Amino acid sequence: MVRCVECGHRWPFRRLPLYCVTGPSGTGKSTVAGLLTASLADRFVVLEQDVLWQAGLQDDSADHRLFRAAWLRMAAMIHQSGRPVVLCGTVVPPEFEPLPERALFSDIHYLALTCEPMVLRERLAARPAWRQWDEPRISEMLEYAAWIDRNAQEMQPPLTLVDTTDVPAIETAGAVRRWILALEGCPTRS
Repeated sequence: MVRCVECGHRWPFRRLPLYCVTGPSGTGKSTVAGLLTASLADRFVVLEQDVLWQAGLQDDSADHRLFRAAWLRMAAMIHQSGRPVVLCGTVVPPEFEPLPERALFSDIHYLALTCEPMVLRERLAARPAWRQWDEPRISEMLEYAAWIDRNAQEMQPPLTLVDTTDVPAIETAGAVRRWILALEGCPTRS
């Protein structure tokens, strides 16, 4: 139940769990999102975070608070349909958990895709030029990947890590699907 602080009006509001599939660029989030959409469509809404990465939401703050708050609000509204959201994009608990919109969810679960640094470097360097993955940007992403690996278990809540180094995308998507269904308490049929 949600209550208006101004007038006291109350209305039903579903607070469902949010599932965040995160990790550094190049670890397979977008590919996995496409595969999850097909395999979870009967029970979940799978969204790719980058679809809202536009000028109006790219605030100047280092934490992109407006962008993150917009995603949480949108996911909470989708939850009103009774279907949980799987959000695929780069986000970690310190970026969502302190936001006021966090109260709109019963839980937020985080799973981070990772891979070996040399493989990540190769994947990013192989991207088309228009994606602008130059050496400084690749180095920055490698630092971010190392930070996730070092801090995953200390974050609140902790990140579940899935290594995509030598794993086909379909298998990675299967592992992510099983993680989501186990947390949701759903049977894990093939």
